[in-house]
Amino acid sequence: RNSCKRIMLSTAVRSALPRASRLVRTAQPCASRFMSTENLKRTLVYDEHIKAGGVMVNFADYAMPVQYKDSDQAQSIIDSVKQVRTKAGLFDVSHMCSIRWRGKDAIKFVESVTVADIEGLPMGFGSLSLIPNDQGGIIDDTMITKTSDEKGDHIYQVVNAGCAPKDLKHFEEKLDKFGGDVSMEVQWDNRGLYAIQGPEAVNVMQRLAPTYDFKSMAFGQAANMTLDGMPAFVARCGYTGEDGFEIFVWEENAVKLWKLLVAQPEVFPSGLGARDTLRLEAGLCLYGHDIDDTTTPTSAGLSWTVGKAPRAPRAAPFPGSDVILHQVKEGAKSCTEMRVGLVPEGAPAREGAEITTKDGEVIGRVTSGAVSPILKHNISMGYIKRPHNKSGNEVMVKVRGKSKPAKVVKMPFVPTKYYKPA
Repeated sequence: RNSCKRIMLSTAVRSALPRASRLVRTAQPCASRFMSTENLKRTLVYDEHIKAGGVMVNFADYAMPVQYKDSDQAQSIIDSVKQVRTKAGLFDVSHMCSIRWRGKDAIKFVESVTVADIEGLPMGFGSLSLIPNDQGGIIDDTMITKTSDEKGDHIYQVVNAGCAPKDLKHFEEKLDKFGGDVSMEVQWDNRGLYAIQGPEAVNVMQRLAPTYDFKSMAFGQAANMTLDGMPAFVARCGYTGEDGFEIFVWEENAVKLWKLLVAQPEVFPSGLGARDTLRLEAGLCLYGHDIDDTTTPTSAGLSWTVGKAPRAPRAAPFPGSDVILHQVKEGAKSCTEMRVGLVPEGAPAREGAEITTKDGEVIGRVTSGAVSPILKHNISMGYIKRPHNKSGNEVMVKVRGKSKPAKVVKMPFVPTKYYKPA
């Protein structure tokens, strides 16, 4: 292997295999990086991961593959990233928690606990949203979709695995005070949730659902369909910056569908190591690292998630709305620091590294970092005090006790390829 590959492997492996505790910090800050996965929760396709050579780590109390080794489905983390960027990778994201909100007041309730404008969402469409706290910080980031099934119209929501217990508790507390017609249906370990990502993912989906018109399905759109005869709820979305789909399938077909998807010629299974690098290349936040309960949407560059209706005069308040709406209106000038992209020189700048001026004044911190297999150079994300956050600014990053130059850049690092119908 050449030196570039050696550098990238050490970076990616620290982001995943021997650095498992960093990947799971959202859920359990004190987790051991070498903790046994024997007593952890398992997704429905755990045995398939083992058969494929999955290297299992503790992620949010689930045994999840960080990569695959020693099988015909094995790839290095570098090659897995390239697989998703050029063909298709299949991720098991069943550890994440699905919720269906039903009842005539479901929209009103979910809008009262998020920054979403669900009323304004067209049927069959979804968007990223945030669950705010009373101080304007972020309890979790979440996907929300307005959809329908045999039980009627409802809201489908997905929350992060590590945040799910506190999210559900938060929702239950709010439900107790709400008093309207709304019910929360949690769907977690009784279904499979898979993400097939990459430019050839659509070819796989079209093969399995030949009667569905994927050319008219925009990124963010969702629909019920059958995949090779198996009922599924499919959303065109993902966490890699590529075109792709998330597939909800009930327990009875979960293993069968996974086997079918991974058997497609375009597809290799992908693990947490590749997923973390892909989302960083796409400039996407990882909860507990790049955003948390002290981060406001505007400082994180996520003002766009605050819907039109919540911004309107006399709109119903939501937790932290005074802080959040003020910052959304005033923009970056209302924040002391902003999330930025960085391209550091030298060794990769990882989470916790100090960002300073050339004179040594501490002006920020790195929240995520890696070597990009696509760009073949360091990339990092972090927060910098204004006005040092402007793109093009030269700053310094402390890595292993040494200060190295870094440039502030716009994100994404790798251009996103979200699909829009012609």
